[in-house]
Amino acid sequence: QVQLVESGGGLVQAGGSLRLSCTVSTRTFSTNTMGWFRQTPGKEREFVAAINWTGDSTRYADNVKGRFTISRDNTKNTVDLQMNSLKPEDTAVYYCAVSRFQSTVSAPSLYPYWGQGTQVTVSS
Repeated sequence: QVQLVESGGGLVQAGGSLRLSCTVSTRTFSTNTMGWFRQTPGKEREFVAAINWTGDSTRYADNVKGRFTISRDNTKNTVDLQMNSLKPEDTAVYYCAVSRFQSTVSAPSLYPYWGQGTQVTVSS
């Protein structure tokens, strides 16, 4: 059973930065797309960013483009999300996930494996 563990969440002031990291317990999915999503209470889980296995193709939600950067290290089975210029509306629980696909898909239903989430809170 694959396990994904996120870390790096916390409390930051608006305009600040945080770096989230996710470690995958197996190399089985090293050729699959990995993604980051976020969710706030009462809302649907929202796509944030995705990266293919070689790292040469990425996709971002419009509301994070230019501020967030996704990267991965297949030798360490990790995927990171560097978040800069954070805004209060970025406050959410952030989840990493592994897709069944090799393209940078954005629909949560295309990601069967999920971490437990890490809280990011941006104060104004």
